[in-house]
Amino acid sequence: MLAVLAGLLAAPLAAPAAGAPAGEAYELDLELIRGIARATIVDQIEIPDAADWQEFGQFMEDALHADTLEDLASAYPGVQRAVSYLQAMPEARPLLSWLRQRQDYCEVARQAQLLYPAAAKPAKKSAPPVGKIRLAPVRLPAMEVPVLIVRKRSAYLRSPDTWLKRLRGRLKPDEAAALIPILKHAFAEEGVPPEWVWLAEVESSLNAQARSPVGAAGLFQIMPATAQRFGLSLTPQDERLAPAKSARAAAKYLRVLHGQFGSWPLVLAAYNAGEGRVGRALQKKSATTFDQIADDLPVETQMYVPKVCATLKLREGVDAAELPPPKPAK
Repeated sequence: MLAVLAGLLAAPLAAPAAGAPAGEAYELDLELIRGIARATIVDQIEIPDAADWQEFGQFMEDALHADTLEDLASAYPGVQRAVSYLQAMPEARPLLSWLRQRQDYCEVARQAQLLYPAAAKPAKKSAPPVGKIRLAPVRLPAMEVPVLIVRKRSAYLRSPDTWLKRLRGRLKPDEAAALIPILKHAFAEEGVPPEWVWLAEVESSLNAQARSPVGAAGLFQIMPATAQRFGLSLTPQDERLAPAKSARAAAKYLRVLHGQFGSWPLVLAAYNAGEGRVGRALQKKSATTFDQIADDLPVETQMYVPKVCATLKLREGVDAAELPPPKPAK
């Protein structure tokens, strides 16, 4: 047996709040993995081990929180390989559900890079060891990108059209029929427009068991500290994995964030990047809108806001920015 994903799921990259339980370790059958691999690649190629997965998880975490898109774009080939491996491992589905949604960010960042290439030639990548499959790309020195190119790329990442085109035609997750009515009821009880339940598709692919490398869990990818803040227990059972309870906690958090920031795009930015990060960005620029501070937010957040809004538009036919503010909970 090989604990391929233990470094990602048993030891989150960011330490959870005190008292939070460790994530589950997913032990995978090495012979099964090798059998799958032989069907697609030659026998001599080494299968990623626990260290490779840990390196990949750390790279993804850094890339998602970076201020530029270069690392996220370079992660795309590794993400494709990781998804291929995880698809063949039923016990790894909680991580796969998280990674599939982040694959979108890698692909859009890569597309922006291709559409608006920098004038300077990127440094050559050093070749990995023979027979070694790397999930995380080789880290390259930062490359100076002309300001005009940065602006064009940023506009592409944040464009509603970019995300509407990308998501149009994407089928609803299989779990939607059973889960969405439950989630909408919970949101309505908390006074939050029920359309916002589709946030769960963007966060977890509507997999109630989804887990991230940094310790977030459940449909709405709630961190341990946030769970405790809004009344969810982490032991003996993790209530973040209970659809109705996690939905109530997420709705409460959205209501609090709307009270702080007053607009749904800023609420989404704070849900993704943290209310402190958004609050400081608004204060720094004396700003009042997401567009005014987007440059100061992580590249993931810059794409997360339009992605969620596009998801609501396609699933519910509504403009997310025009949804009413929360009402008092029932």
